[in-house]
Amino acid sequence: MKNILFVFGTRPEVIKLAPVILELKKYPDKYNVIVCNTEQQKELSNQTLEYFGLKADLNLDCMKPNQSLLEVQTRILNALDKVFDSYKIDATIVQGDTMTVLCGALASYYRKIPVYHVEAGLRSYDIYEPFPEEVMRQMTTRVAEINFAPTEKNRLALLSEGIKDEKIHVVGNTVIDALFCLSSETMAMAKDYFNNLNINVDERLVLITAHRRENHGERIDRILDAIEYLVKKYSDHTFVIPVHPNPNVKNKIYSRLEGYSNVKLLSPLDYPYLVYLMKNAKLILTDSGGIQEEAPSFGCPTLVMRYETERQEGIDAGVSILVGADYEKIVNYSENILSKGRSETRLKAQNPYGDGTSAKKIEEIISRV
Repeated sequence: MKNILFVFGTRPEVIKLAPVILELKKYPDKYNVIVCNTEQQKELSNQTLEYFGLKADLNLDCMKPNQSLLEVQTRILNALDKVFDSYKIDATIVQGDTMTVLCGALASYYRKIPVYHVEAGLRSYDIYEPFPEEVMRQMTTRVAEINFAPTEKNRLALLSEGIKDEKIHVVGNTVIDALFCLSSETMAMAKDYFNNLNINVDERLVLITAHRRENHGERIDRILDAIEYLVKKYSDHTFVIPVHPNPNVKNKIYSRLEGYSNVKLLSPLDYPYLVYLMKNAKLILTDSGGIQEEAPSFGCPTLVMRYETERQEGIDAGVSILVGADYEKIVNYSENILSKGRSETRLKAQNPYGDGTSAKKIEEIISRV
């Protein structure tokens, strides 16, 4: 039996690793699954774990207010060092490009424990877009024993960096697996949730998320300028914004948009509630990576408020458009969609990121190692 340690800390990591955790737990004779939450996003990660019926075996409580990146890294590495002292680990599984991912990979590497990297090979090749995630995922690649790449494009990126072909497996993106976990009862529960908040989820719904570190400062001001213009012009549309708790984002969003009756500012949403909004939205404005992958499954036009994206497949497939923090682009592309009926703007393209069988493929590969 192999002792497999899953290390995560943010909500997106939970969403994308939960299908793999659940798949490995189907085989208790093969794997002893140890779930470790650094709690990089404490409330969001634990909330999402509950949705999947999971609970962390280890909670590291690594965050405190206003930490620098160096402080965060130091706290997570020190905490993980104690985990590896306490458990015999045969392999560590990490996902994506967060500080937790890099620390999980480094802590394993320092002890010569194999690292399996889920969602490997995403690249913008600009070390400040996204910051600091681009560097974190590249560094994780260097120490990973197995790279689970979502797409062929990701595989080619890894090959170009000198990663051996036998260390790369194209398996799709596990975020699509997570979508298939949603039951009709869960969607009915989500509908009731928004009804109770008096939020009308209909064909004139706009979903907006903005939180990335590179969009802090002047960029968030330009984004909010564009959103405020759209809110005023399309007063018959409802703009729903789950507000990230980071004060660099939260305070500005509330000060600019709180007074509009057609803007609904919410606390961060539980995973199925966010999916329900994506499924029903007429337009999505986001700087999130996960939403870029999920929205195509629902045919929803998505404007990506970033200047670089490591998810180029969606751009190439025409399911999303890169608009950065450019006021004119955000306004012009949004107007083109919002001026039409929802049925006229639905996308027919197939989701380029997976078919919902990624976790099964990952388990089959791990079982052969």
